[in-house]
Amino acid sequence: MPKIFVITYSTFGHINKVAESVVKGLEKGGAVVGRYQVPETLSEEILTKMHAAPKLDIPVITPQQLTEADGFLFGFPTRYGTTPAQIKAFFDATGGLWQKNALHGKPAGFFFSTASQHGGQEVTVLSSLPILAHHGMIYVPLGYPSAHLFDNSEVVGGSPWGSGTVANGDGSRQPTQKELEIAEIQGEKFAAVASKLAA
Repeated sequence: MPKIFVITYSTFGHINKVAESVVKGLEKGGAVVGRYQVPETLSEEILTKMHAAPKLDIPVITPQQLTEADGFLFGFPTRYGTTPAQIKAFFDATGGLWQKNALHGKPAGFFFSTASQHGGQEVTVLSSLPILAHHGMIYVPLGYPSAHLFDNSEVVGGSPWGSGTVANGDGSRQPTQKELEIAEIQGEKFAAVASKLAA
């Protein structure tokens, strides 16, 4: 069974909700899951003024711990179509692993949250791929395994690049059942790919 780390940064809780379904799918697919969050870079004062959600009681990961996993699913909200500073700061600290090729060949994927339908549901992942390329990691896209990704009758987050949710600019919209089902499918499909690579 592959060991997969689900590593997130969540400001208002949307990503953590999607992560629950990702974990469910991974476990359904036979993976052993480690659940982590990246270090926060903002002060408590700033987070309070932002009305940020409380942090989950899950471990804060260190770069060195990445070597313990067979693969990764990273979840985070977009910041102007790219990673938030917290995720960037975490990866900026992985230079030692890069020098040793410690993550080479490990599969990785992404899930995300955006304020609007057109606020980065694809480009957020696209702009994150150089991180994987420099580490020699294998990007595993979601594709179109769910009919919900073809649903144009309502707003549905997610894309072939990964599962996701649309939070609205004020964070008032929560992940829908369809979005959570897509996230669960992503976890299950990712576990299958990771199992083949780990065999």
